[in-house]
Amino acid sequence: MQWTELLLSFATSVVGALGGLGGAILLVPLLVLTGVSPRAAAPLGLVSVAGGSLSASALQARERTVNHRIGVTTELAASTGAVIGVLASGLVSDTFLQRFLALVAIAAAVLGGRRKGVRNLPDPALSTDDVGEHVGSLSGAYVLDGQIVPYRARRLLAGSGLFALSGLLAGMAGASGGFVKTPATSEVMHVPVRVAAATTTFTIGLTAATGLGVMAMQGRLDLHECAAVCVGSVLGGRVGALAQTRLSPPQVRRVLSALLVVVGVILLVRA
Repeated sequence: MQWTELLLSFATSVVGALGGLGGAILLVPLLVLTGVSPRAAAPLGLVSVAGGSLSASALQARERTVNHRIGVTTELAASTGAVIGVLASGLVSDTFLQRFLALVAIAAAVLGGRRKGVRNLPDPALSTDDVGEHVGSLSGAYVLDGQIVPYRARRLLAGSGLFALSGLLAGMAGASGGFVKTPATSEVMHVPVRVAAATTTFTIGLTAATGLGVMAMQGRLDLHECAAVCVGSVLGGRVGALAQTRLSPPQVRRVLSALLVVVGVILLVRA
């Protein structure tokens, strides 16, 4: 059983990294389809999220694309939502969780397929010294095609509300919530997609750790299965991150979105 989960976590982490949605949104439904209960699959999804976040951290640190201040500021809402989601999952049936997971997968397909492109424009007055997050504010700059692009986060309250929703989804279904966080950060808070995706990858690890802490206290973690998923997701996340530079993320996201719709429909029918 551990080999199955290792291979599934590896494959879904590769695809999730390419599509920018995270491997857990695909891993958890597939585990349910193989016979794992939604309640048992949710912790494994969060382990996959944490492993993928860890594997991407070194590359993101070199690129200085993560805005830690934005991430930590909005993560309080996401972690609160994750705790509520984990506690709520213990009050509902497996059938409800399976239907809920199916709707989450379909929602991820819709949001992932509609992600937009560049909004912020380069500023020729900036240099490489300006790249990174700006101390004391929710702003920063990043490199795009050799040019420096500045940005500033807006609509913090609205973004935090959506982060709370992403945490609730993560706690209940074991999904990363990244398919909500990244569009919320880019489209609502007007942070560039590349920075939003990198910051989301950083924060989903924190959300997953919060949810796993509550699940551990509930006795829902199988350490052997968690270890297998962790190894697969760390390796898969790394491979996906390296392959991302050679493939078209929009095309991968469209294929992943189609696959999520199929999985979601199957889950609804089986429930």
